[in-house]
Amino acid sequence: MTLGDPAGVGPELICAAWTTRYGENLPPFAVVGGATILKAAAIRRGLDIPIRSVPDLAAAASVFPEALPVIEGPDCEYRPGEPDKESAQVALASLETGATLALSGAASGVVTGPSDRARMADVGFAYPGQTEFFADRCGIAAGDAVMMLASPQLRTVPVTIHVALAEVPVLLTTELICFRVRIVAQALARDFGIPSPRLAIAALNPHAGENGLMGHEEQQVIAPAIAALQAEGIDVSGPHAADSLFAPRARETYDAAIAMYHDQALIPLKALDFDAGVNVTLGLPIVRTSPDHGTAFGIAGTGTADAGAMIAAIRMAGEIAARRAAA
Repeated sequence: MTLGDPAGVGPELICAAWTTRYGENLPPFAVVGGATILKAAAIRRGLDIPIRSVPDLAAAASVFPEALPVIEGPDCEYRPGEPDKESAQVALASLETGATLALSGAASGVVTGPSDRARMADVGFAYPGQTEFFADRCGIAAGDAVMMLASPQLRTVPVTIHVALAEVPVLLTTELICFRVRIVAQALARDFGIPSPRLAIAALNPHAGENGLMGHEEQQVIAPAIAALQAEGIDVSGPHAADSLFAPRARETYDAAIAMYHDQALIPLKALDFDAGVNVTLGLPIVRTSPDHGTAFGIAGTGTADAGAMIAAIRMAGEIAARRAAA
């Protein structure tokens, strides 16, 4: 696990997650750096937990049942709600080491704590988000990594991610939609144990474009992609009007929804399952998940942040890693 920004809620939620390791049946994990931070965060949250520094992951496995193992690494004073250059440097160093451990095979996956991209950019983080960072570290194009948001009630994938809304119609192509959907279909089968996944593709415009009255992307871009994917044997449907695609009865008809842009995917998931949403990166040779929430600097250190998404991210990483190992 990586720390995320030490001034955010990540450290305290990692500590809280460790206390649920048996009740939530979590896989063993270790944190990259931050022993001082984690000790202080646990105390601030009212948790009396042992935290033990270990030299490597091999040593962490035997420690995990009795103490939260922390791999020796970046550290600083715990200052919740007060992010600065030092906290961003610690977050970046923890992220880099976590990626290295996963790529080397020493770790079966990596769960990333929430970080502040703007502050990390000031200390050398040159990516729109952690999804693109992991694509680069894995040696693949940024567009080959797919961000999926998953929760007990919904899985959803944005075709375009960290771009301005005005750029979405320009960036959307039939080829891009097909490429993303193929990765999603393969990942749902391999990593989520769904042999024949059903995918619902959202429209871009209101009312699915109303036959061209409200835009032509549905007819010219999205429908051709659906036809091509169906010809390949992938179970896709659409384009569906996004205002009804996420209703309860609609969600029963698919295993994942393919959205055209960031907020079209994230708003319904966060509205349904904010405290259980997981960001999982598909298309990578390594397993990477993250709680689907931010640093929450405003409540860091108050003990009010919910650990549900962090627990879900750890559990999901373990489940995906186990399925890959068994394949």
